[in-house]
Amino acid sequence: MMTLIKRLFVLAALAVLMLVGGLAWYGNQPLHIEPLPKTFNVMPGTHLRSLSVMLEREGVIGNAPVFWLLGRVLGKGAAIKAGIYTLDKPLSPLALYGKLERGEVSQAVVQFIEGWNWREVRAALAAQPLLKHDSAGMSDAELLQAIGAKESHPEGLLFPDTYSFAPHSSDLNVLRHAYRLQQEKLMAAWEARAPGLPYRTPYEALIMASIVEKETGAAFERPQIAGVFMNRIRLGMRLQTDPTVIYGLGERFDGRLRRVDLQTDTPYNTYTRAGLPPTPIAMPSEAAIQAALNPAKTDALYFVSRNDGTHVFSSNLDAHNRAVNRYQR
Repeated sequence: MMTLIKRLFVLAALAVLMLVGGLAWYGNQPLHIEPLPKTFNVMPGTHLRSLSVMLEREGVIGNAPVFWLLGRVLGKGAAIKAGIYTLDKPLSPLALYGKLERGEVSQAVVQFIEGWNWREVRAALAAQPLLKHDSAGMSDAELLQAIGAKESHPEGLLFPDTYSFAPHSSDLNVLRHAYRLQQEKLMAAWEARAPGLPYRTPYEALIMASIVEKETGAAFERPQIAGVFMNRIRLGMRLQTDPTVIYGLGERFDGRLRRVDLQTDTPYNTYTRAGLPPTPIAMPSEAAIQAALNPAKTDALYFVSRNDGTHVFSSNLDAHNRAVNRYQR
């Protein structure tokens, strides 16, 4: 019995040695990359397995599982930096991992996610080591002036997207681009808006778009959510939307919205105040802007979450209360 165990141990050790030797050999062999130069994009948050699949699809490597295993054994996954890479000569898998770890990009990227607030935008900029952080010491007012914004509050003014930039570019260039793009999207939607909407300015539509963005993760619901809010505004009802209350609480919000929060007045509490809040509450997507300016025609005045990302819409309070009892109580 002991002899069998020893043999199995020896076989296992040999297998490990062969695997390590095979990976070492593979890691130092030049990759057959055609044609050169080769450009590929590593998106923020890319995991090692999806990176390996993408590199094989782009013709950078020939065997995604082996490349992934090499990276897994060497613990490379967490160190890979996002950006656009250009390869102008053959290199080995180990050399490629080194390039990805060092962030030797031809263009770097930073990503702004729809629904983010201004604090999250500034945190994303600060976390990008390849940016020159010229905005770091600026107040919001100074920053807005630097990017050419006429508004007095930064929330919602940037378009959520992935932005490419040359390494060591100023973060103000990224912000300036994101601001101009959001203005273009907003003005194009404003020109094509549905008739009879209760907005006085495009900025008010942006405020509504930010609320729609935060109210639902289901894209197909956005026009209907906007339609409910249009109905409420036309009838003189308060919007009574939780995301505005949460925004008004700021960093005091601990993940739980309490009854006292709904009753405590702030400029953003749409339970205590009529009309729109004074500014957007998040960075709305183009789809949310389109929904705010082309809302669905609906008789619904209420909606409640099903707790699966979608909502039940009701045209009267009795039906709404039944939906609340079913899904929330």
